[in-house]
Amino acid sequence: MKKFFDEFKEFINQGSVMDMAVGVIIGGAFKGIVDSLVNDILSPILGAVGGANLADKSISIGGATLGWGNFITSVINFLIMAFVIFSIVKALNKAKDLMKKPAEETPAAPTTKICPYCRSEIAIEATKCPHCTSDL
Repeated sequence: MKKFFDEFKEFINQGSVMDMAVGVIIGGAFKGIVDSLVNDILSPILGAVGGANLADKSISIGGATLGWGNFITSVINFLIMAFVIFSIVKALNKAKDLMKKPAEETPAAPTTKICPYCRSEIAIEATKCPHCTSDL
């Protein structure tokens, strides 16, 4: 039983769990902002263009009321959240790429050398110059 609690303690103390918890909390707060944007700004604009507020739209079928307007509002909420999250992730990735220092390139090993007698460029493994036939 002690091993189980030790493993649980290690799991909770991992950085990824804390990151996820912070993300969920911020996501919940962000949802309120997006809901307000859709309900207080976009829906009235769409209502003015379309002649009605989507959140109030519903249909009754066999005694059951289907709130299709609320569903459309939820879809709009989702699309706005997805777009904003995509934009934030894209901006963070761009910032991370800009902050990366370019890796220092190590020069490639030379493949040729200069013959000390005729000054011709020859293969580095050569033991005799093909131009002047000198022993190297």
